[in-house]
Amino acid sequence: MPPKTRASVSKRPASSGERIKSQSKTSCLAWYFLRGFYIAATAGKEDDGEAASGKRKAAAPVASGGKKESPQYQRWLMKSEPESRFENGIDVKFGIEDLKALPDQTGCWDGVRNYQARNFMRQMKDGQLAFFYHSNCKEPGIAGIMTIVKEAYVDHTQFDKKDVHFDASSKADDPKWSMVDVQYQRTTKRFLPLSELKKYHLQHRAKGGPLKEMSLFTRARLSVQPLTVEEFDFVLSLEDEKPL
Repeated sequence: MPPKTRASVSKRPASSGERIKSQSKTSCLAWYFLRGFYIAATAGKEDDGEAASGKRKAAAPVASGGKKESPQYQRWLMKSEPESRFENGIDVKFGIEDLKALPDQTGCWDGVRNYQARNFMRQMKDGQLAFFYHSNCKEPGIAGIMTIVKEAYVDHTQFDKKDVHFDASSKADDPKWSMVDVQYQRTTKRFLPLSELKKYHLQHRAKGGPLKEMSLFTRARLSVQPLTVEEFDFVLSLEDEKPL
């Protein structure tokens, strides 16, 4: 709201106390008259430049309870490295074929050391689906599908000094990191490379489509990413299509 401007009253020298008193009374009356005229003239014109038509900007709606709820996702994309890479003498390679070779084709998804990625894992529910994404390799992309078979629990590797994911700052009575168990479902009918997914993302961002906000491009560095059902279903449908 712009500041109100007061009408100024000029001061004149007085020759006697009566004259001063008379001028003072006249000045006060004049000031109140001018003030009333100003308020009437400017009524309805003070709301940050809004016209005096009674229109005002609507207040932003406040969610119930004053808190914005986090979206609940049902589909996921989880990254792992399918090619050998050694850290402290340990090969951190783990591709979809390695998961498939485990007993019951089930393994724990350990080693996540990013808080946002960890929080996404803590949202996962038993039975939900996730893409197995090959990362940090010659051709990154989606290799297959797995199922969440055990919800988040303590990641034991954070306490193992011999493990590459050891975290000395994490305490047994207050662990920082969690993991889930996943089970191999199947490989995709064809490998879905990042380069192809990016083309669809750019198309959908320009013209609209399910991949316009896909986390693979908006949160690219996260190793665990949420997907909407629409994103998951569209990506899965690509396995029956010819490469773009």
